Amino acid sequence: MKRRDFFKTSMVASVALLGSSSELLAGTTHKPIDNRKSSGVAFPEKKPMITYSNRPPLLESLRSTFTRGITENDEFFVRWHLPDIPTHLDDSFKIKVGGLVKKELNLTVKDLKNNFKPVEVTAVVQCGGNSRSAFDPMPGGIQWGSGATGCAKWKGVRLIDVLKRAGLQNGAEWITFNGAEKPAYDKTPDFVRELELSEIKDNVIIAYEMNGEDLPYLNGFPVRLIVPGYYSDSWVKMLSEITVYDKYKHLFFMDKGYRIADNATESEDPKNLAKKTKPITFMNVKSIIGYPDNDMVLRKNSHIVVRGVAWDGGSGIAKVLISTDGGKTWDEAKLKNKNGNFAYTEFRYAYKPTKTGELTFMAKAINNKGEEQPFAEDIKWNRGGYKYNGIDSVKVKVI
Repeated sequence: MKRRDFFKTSMVASVALLGSSSELLAGTTHKPIDNRKSSGVAFPEKKPMITYSNRPPLLESLRSTFTRGITENDEFFVRWHLPDIPTHLDDSFKIKVGGLVKKELNLTVKDLKNNFKPVEVTAVVQCGGNSRSAFDPMPGGIQWGSGATGCAKWKGVRLIDVLKRAGLQNGAEWITFNGAEKPAYDKTPDFVRELELSEIKDNVIIAYEMNGEDLPYLNGFPVRLIVPGYYSDSWVKMLSEITVYDKYKHLFFMDKGYRIADNATESEDPKNLAKKTKPITFMNVKSIIGYPDNDMVLRKNSHIVVRGVAWDGGSGIAKVLISTDGGKTWDEAKLKNKNGNFAYTEFRYAYKPTKTGELTFMAKAINNKGEEQPFAEDIKWNRGGYKYNGIDSVKVKVI
């Protein structure tokens, strides 16, 4: 499919989603994922997914996605902020590099592929509001279950190499990133993010491939920023402008959006909001059970393998523990990770149910810093519904 024809092809899907997305939203609860199912309608390049909106596209991965260390492109979640996404892209698309640089650049994807050293990074990208629906009272924003995350092999060029090619002037400290998505109204702020020069490590790249293919259109084609360890608000899609400054630029999506209480617990009271806030950056430790799913029927004395993934902001996963008695006792799962600390760690746990009735599996990840997932009831509230990482659970029936 030609990229420029993407939205022409998706018109039928968009019309169908007008009904299905409202029905899904009406059925949301305060528990991540729960019994949420796909809309039954698929955007081009995607399988049917849990759908919250068709303009802009907001698609959540199904629980069954999280049994593998690498998320397939057609099952990868989608999060756009602004509704005006370009409907025509071709080889003339350019990334402008300007501001406090010695030489302004206008780079095509061909330039990136031919004139810079290619690098590959495997990393998890996760919306800061992933699992937001678990908070009570319910914060504003998309009421995601736990499927607003994915892990991929990203290929592109180092951002540092691009900045070196442009040459930084004295005093360069901050860099803004803008994508091609635009607001529908003049008064709506553009989605522009900002990083301090010290935050840009060797693994921060401008990616043009995802799992060995061109980036899917809905995941940022033709290029997007990759910031391993950080929440996805910094992973700007359809990256079109990189601008260097000598000081922090006060932008809506830096000063207002994606911020959390700046205190020891990063929490606040709904009736007494914190006056001091800070941006969300590194992801905290989290896990998802991919199999079994909620409400599955299992046979007594059958051999079950609980499967899922765990991750954090880059320190790596040390253990994943499984409980079948409400968290009273825990057993250690087997782990597999061949893609590094910024990627998913897969876990497996063999179990044989010996009683009939309801059975709940719980998964708790512990990272190499010793940080572990708390019980859901111990999660403290914040106004944005960010960084939820309560112990995951699924409830099945044994017959």
